[in-house]
Amino acid sequence: MELTHDTAHPAGLPSELDSAQAKLVYFYLEASEGATATDLHQSLGLPKLAILSVLNSLASQGLVEQTDATYVATDSTRRNN
Repeated sequence: MELTHDTAHPAGLPSELDSAQAKLVYFYLEASEGATATDLHQSLGLPKLAILSVLNSLASQGLVEQTDATYVATDSTRRNN
């Protein structure tokens, strides 16, 4: 018997995340409990413009929230209700 594993959307990862950059930013925000766009740029090495675009997309999907300059991943239990 062959076991298969869907790596497209690992457990706990919202299915709305399609791009590798979005997944990376989302995982970072969950692990760090929040970060600024500058923090993400410095830590992940992605262009700041790309990070801002990803953050805007994640926010419009309700996956992240912004407080002042800090972005945090939303609580998954709130998203699913």
